[in-house]
Amino acid sequence: MAASAGSVCINDSLRDDELRGILSRLESDKEKEVFGLVCKRWLHLQSTERRKLCARAGPHMLSRMAARFNRLHELDLSQSVSRSFAVTDSDLSVIANAFTCLRALNLYNCKSISDTGMTAIGCGLSSLQVLDVSNCKKLTDKGLSAVAEGCCDLRSLHLSGCRFVTDAVLRAFSKNCHNLEALGLQGCTKITDSGLSVLVAGCQKIKYLDVNKCSNVGDDGIYSVSQACSYSLKTLKLLDCYKIGDESILSLAKCCKNLEMLLIGGCRDVSDLSINSLATACGQSLKYLRMDWCVNVSDSSLSCILSHCRNLEALDIGCCEEVSDAAFQGLGNSGFQLGLKVLKVSNCPKITVAGIGLLLEFCNSLEYLDVRACPNVTKAGCDEAGLQFPNYCKVNFSGSIVEPDILL
Repeated sequence: MAASAGSVCINDSLRDDELRGILSRLESDKEKEVFGLVCKRWLHLQSTERRKLCARAGPHMLSRMAARFNRLHELDLSQSVSRSFAVTDSDLSVIANAFTCLRALNLYNCKSISDTGMTAIGCGLSSLQVLDVSNCKKLTDKGLSAVAEGCCDLRSLHLSGCRFVTDAVLRAFSKNCHNLEALGLQGCTKITDSGLSVLVAGCQKIKYLDVNKCSNVGDDGIYSVSQACSYSLKTLKLLDCYKIGDESILSLAKCCKNLEMLLIGGCRDVSDLSINSLATACGQSLKYLRMDWCVNVSDSSLSCILSHCRNLEALDIGCCEEVSDAAFQGLGNSGFQLGLKVLKVSNCPKITVAGIGLLLEFCNSLEYLDVRACPNVTKAGCDEAGLQFPNYCKVNFSGSIVEPDILL
């Protein structure tokens, strides 16, 4: 940056901390990139202030990145299905030694990494708070226990699809990571009620727990979670946990008054008894409820949900074949307009156009309505009845509309 005669060069006048102050006031990423184009000094300052990076690089390039972005907090090496670039244990060794300030590491679908790489992460990244190793299918208790021992401030951990993980991992995190708030275990079929009980003995701040498709999790495990995490738990995912029944839902109703999201699709032993209790107890907090294929629930459950859950935004009761129009008949007695944005009633043969009409009288916020395979709710029938859907509402009659993923 050359200066003309008699002028003062800004680089001679401003210290590094003053230039960093200027950089911090730039709002957009584009403005920050332009800042780095001024000169090498400004580029270096911009690099050292960078906090997030998404990379596809081998060990040599990662070392160079670490030298440039030496205060990085978040590193994303996640892989999509279509990507062929392989993240290896050697890469993780470099990361553990070079990115010492790292707080968040995303290794989603990095299928080549093993316990060796995880052990390096555990030994080198003591400040790590967020780790996603979902679909890293080679990982076992050994590597993940090393993470638990070395990354004691871990707050969020996602292990979905790690099929070799057992209760031993949960014991390690219970012992070492008392600040854990989010845990994803979808498809970890070796996790049992005993493991969950041990986990929450040491981790009582859990807000998010995903045990979808954990076929060995049942009422005893969820009872332990609801007791230990009664004030913190906000999201619980139990899709296709066929051992879950009324005891689990009743324990949630009794203890977890701050519950916002509950997914129990496929839990066929859940009945009206527990759903009514849940709707009454969590009526102020519950926002998202998925209970498709809960074949033992009926109009009583749906009516209670619609009457008590004032903040409910999304509801899925697909394949609950006993639900009928009667569930909507008491809507006027609740004294408030529903704030429901997403409603799925696919494969509910007893729901008709008349029932949808009753719903629309007290719900003008719908953005998506799924009525697929409802023989008594057709587009022609809705048009003939003169139903007026909100202008922005998408009605899925045949499956041609992309579903929102809010309840996944």
